[in-house]
Amino acid sequence: MVERWQTLHKLHFSDSRALKEVETEGVDLVLTSPPYPMIQMWDQHFSRLSPHIKDAIATGEGRAAFELMHKELDKSWREVARVLKRGGIACVNIGDATRSLSGTFQLFNNQSRITQTLEDLGLHSLPRILWRKQTNKPNKYMGSGTLPVGAYVTLEHEWILIFRKDKQRRFEGNEKWLRRKSAFFWEERNIWFSDIWEGLKGVTQEMNLPQMRNRSAAFPFELAYRLINMYSVMGDTVLDPFLGTGTTMAAAITCARNSIGYEIDRRFKKIIMRRVADSVLNANKLFTQRLKAHRMFAARRIAQGKKVIHKSRRYGFPVVSRQEADIAFLVPRRYRTNDGTIQVQYSEWKA
Repeated sequence: MVERWQTLHKLHFSDSRALKEVETEGVDLVLTSPPYPMIQMWDQHFSRLSPHIKDAIATGEGRAAFELMHKELDKSWREVARVLKRGGIACVNIGDATRSLSGTFQLFNNQSRITQTLEDLGLHSLPRILWRKQTNKPNKYMGSGTLPVGAYVTLEHEWILIFRKDKQRRFEGNEKWLRRKSAFFWEERNIWFSDIWEGLKGVTQEMNLPQMRNRSAAFPFELAYRLINMYSVMGDTVLDPFLGTGTTMAAAITCARNSIGYEIDRRFKKIIMRRVADSVLNANKLFTQRLKAHRMFAARRIAQGKKVIHKSRRYGFPVVSRQEADIAFLVPRRYRTNDGTIQVQYSEWKA
């Protein structure tokens, strides 16, 4: 069965305000990072969606521009609420924005505005993650420097908002077995389920493509990899309505999940396909590193006189809890593409 395991990944170069190809309650997890309202690099994108946004920015009406931008995002969030299964999870990486318009500097609170919309659509907020991003800026202050009153604290974090549709997901039949195979390690759980994440660098990529926005700020692979492992099981379908450079799809492939990605700009295709190829190429190395880290953790724990009484049934290494005993790693070995669909084949990782 494992040797025949495969996943499907569908890429749509289309507007996520209408997820026409996705059936109602057809996805298990939504993981995305939308364009950030009131961040200047996204002004042109939002202005194309609504000419009123361009006018509001030009006349310095910051609050009006902020609300108009979010009204465009609201259309995508309505689709997300429609296609998410009951018990499914939505994770939204978003940062707040600071900006001066008409001589007034202020904060534009993106995370609270998106939370309001998704709650109004019937999703339930779950405890969220504060992603404290690394920064190499030598001068991190804004405003009047070392003089009081006119200086401002810097934003060095983003949010990972987490929502659930309806009640907690229930697993029946074969899903119970897939859930056990999809377990993560006890020590990973202690890091991943903290409400503050540090040490994950944001990814800023030069596009070097004519007429495209010059830079695209993407969340790192490790962020997507964690969230997919935390909130889905093998064989689930993950949707990213703002796919960008394809990080969510690459992580879904590595995690043996299916995925659907929407990207409005077709010129990202080459970058997305490169991420897909890299995910297949690098998966074995990732699992090897993950297992090496676990073995070191188990050895330290034993050396400290703490009991590690359980073992992985497949691989024989010690694990802390009985829930980890059936953990399995499926490694993507090859893929093929056909008319916007990517089919990935797997085999079981050998310890």
